[in-house]
Amino acid sequence: MNPAKLESYKPEAVMVADGNKADHGYDYDLVVIGGGSGGMAAAKEAALLGAKVALCDFVKPSPEGTTWGLGGTCVNVGCIPKKLFHIGATLRESIQADANFFGISSVGVKPDEMGQPPTLKTDQNWMAVKDNIQNYIRSLNFKYRVGLREKSVQYLNKLASFKDNHTVELVDKKGQTSEITASRFLVATGGRPTPLDCEGGDLAISSDDVFFLDKDPGKTLCVGASYISLECAGFLAGMSKDVTVAVRSILLRGFDRECSERIGDYMKEHGVKFKTKVTPSKLERVENDRIKVTFSDGTDDVYDTVLGAVGRTADTIKLRLESVNVDTNPKNRKIKTINEQSSCPNIYAIGDVMDGCPELTPVAIQAGKALARRLYGGSKEPMDYINICTTVFTPIEYACIGLSEEDAIAKHGKDGIEVYHREFLPLEWSLSRHDSNAFAKILVDAKSSDEQVVGIHYVGPNAGEIMQGYGVSMKNGLTYRQLTDTVGIHPTSSEELVTLSITKSSGDDAAAGGC
Repeated sequence: MNPAKLESYKPEAVMVADGNKADHGYDYDLVVIGGGSGGMAAAKEAALLGAKVALCDFVKPSPEGTTWGLGGTCVNVGCIPKKLFHIGATLRESIQADANFFGISSVGVKPDEMGQPPTLKTDQNWMAVKDNIQNYIRSLNFKYRVGLREKSVQYLNKLASFKDNHTVELVDKKGQTSEITASRFLVATGGRPTPLDCEGGDLAISSDDVFFLDKDPGKTLCVGASYISLECAGFLAGMSKDVTVAVRSILLRGFDRECSERIGDYMKEHGVKFKTKVTPSKLERVENDRIKVTFSDGTDDVYDTVLGAVGRTADTIKLRLESVNVDTNPKNRKIKTINEQSSCPNIYAIGDVMDGCPELTPVAIQAGKALARRLYGGSKEPMDYINICTTVFTPIEYACIGLSEEDAIAKHGKDGIEVYHREFLPLEWSLSRHDSNAFAKILVDAKSSDEQVVGIHYVGPNAGEIMQGYGVSMKNGLTYRQLTDTVGIHPTSSEELVTLSITKSSGDDAAAGGC
């Protein structure tokens, strides 16, 4: 489609009539099941538009017994604690790697014999970091409850399951049951970590547990090469833990291969060990409460902590969806939808529980608001799942939007794309980290007259902060000419993305010099 026509093109979400009537006679207009970011956003938006709304949220303990408050995965066991641990780890690394080069040293400590300031002492107390982060998250849990009350959303700390398509049974923490009815339901229960499928797999913790550990994790094995596994491995290693990642096949499946490999190389250079082409075949408890792991290649090692991060499964098993004829994907239990509407017309789904939805918090929030506006505000605008920015908070961060190089080639053909790329040293690392190069890559449709941008990738510091603005441009049909006509902010890493001129097809060296 011509980018000039994007503004005038307004797609409509075609919905199946769900039987809702103004005088339906049920307890609520809408009951939202799941108190994560998407569920809360949808509930508050619907209430703002005049609907009578209840939100049911009940956190089922992990196999380790870990539980948490209102706010869902992102707030409690995902994005928020993950990035705070990441910030703590990178802060320690920056003190160690960079501080001396900026004249920062411990007060009262003399320079060494070569006249160089000594390496700063950077002990990092696991319990202090964990407790401070958990205290902050508990404050968020409280604010979310207040926010629901202020928007007139009835909060029910109860486990919901369908009795019929207008009735759910509720079970509270004491096991007492009750029922409520609604004209419509929205399932926003998200997902939970998939357990390790091997003998002794129950000895492993998951990302549901790692942020709550009441002891230093010590020597740790992270099983899996997903972004969750690599992010956890990264911040643990950054906090001076002995960390190994067990990789079955490739790092960051679904992401750009070149960028993913750069992340792996950086992590290896910064102390993370990788054990490739293996999976755990057996976990067993040994002396001093440690865990011996036997791998599929016959080797073994002993760890203090084993963290499984091999994927996530939709949290739908206790909803009794089969009783209301809601179709799910048998591979991951996710709800199949069209425009967030399930096969049972008055039951909807958003976020990680929806089949085919990017597992990203802002996606769930946006989809929840868009759905509420269609159900109660007269909107016909669908959720746009195309060109969504995302960031992986590994020790060297990676942000992207649009197609990977592999997917671009698959869609447009090898001769149908051009790659503009550059490797560069961020200014903030120029005094101290000469071997830590960042990387920027732009993919364009070579067959379009204006070289429409189909993918943007950046590996380096502050990746998420850099990529967000380019996401706005991609939504509006960004071209390579528009990108390079933009005056950059100097000297920043983001500037590199508007000055790319070296093509991969030219074979020229993509390493950048100074300004």
